[in-house]
Amino acid sequence: MADQPTSLVRYTTDAGAEVAVLTFDHGPLNLFDHAMFGAVAANIADLTANPPRAVLLRAEGKVNSAGVDVHVFDGLSAQQGADLWRKLFAEIAHPLEALPCPVVYAAHGLTLTAAFEISLACDIILASPKAKFGLVEIVVGLTPSMGGPQRLAERAGSGRAREFVMTGDLYDAATMKEWGVVNSIHDDVDASAAQLVERLASGPTVAHAATKKIVAAWRSGGVEHADEITADVSGALFETKDLKGAVKSFLENGPGKASYTGE
Repeated sequence: MADQPTSLVRYTTDAGAEVAVLTFDHGPLNLFDHAMFGAVAANIADLTANPPRAVLLRAEGKVNSAGVDVHVFDGLSAQQGADLWRKLFAEIAHPLEALPCPVVYAAHGLTLTAAFEISLACDIILASPKAKFGLVEIVVGLTPSMGGPQRLAERAGSGRAREFVMTGDLYDAATMKEWGVVNSIHDDVDASAAQLVERLASGPTVAHAATKKIVAAWRSGGVEHADEITADVSGALFETKDLKGAVKSFLENGPGKASYTGE
């Protein structure tokens, strides 16, 4: 086991873009106990305070995570349980979704409960062919409460989400891709995820953030609300260095030649 349950490493790509890699490394099962939740929350606070141009979430070990250490739930009152979920939304799920850059999750193996819910708060999920996913909270009489059911419903439909949660079954990567939860499957998912993150980090970061804002508006208020905010969100891009430079590059050199600084 690593000294800390997670690590957050930042590096600069050959193209000059900063990437951050958040790795779960908490024993053979990567269980989410109080230390793991606290470490992930601290890492996300770091990313929020100083956003890179793309983020990768991954795990060491045989599994991404075998779920939550049940000791976390032992003896909680209704109020304490509600407080726990509010804290995890406020410190993990919501700020992770709000990061102003692309966020990719790489699932190389078993990805249960909290880890899967965290992946659903990311923009893109990649998986290896042997990865399996589950929200198995029914084994302790609980329903997933870090946002998993609703985010799964958004990607796969409400009927699939209810089946997934109520059965507590494990679902393979191919099924998750068919359902639209996993974006793509790769034999070497870590390498493919790193390649994708570096590609996204080299793109127009402010435009990616705008895309996230528009999609978030659709999620909260449908197409009409997204339409309401799009003009201002997208209009602001015309004052960015990246758009100005890319338009000039397109006119002088044709498409696909622009480089971006994230400004």
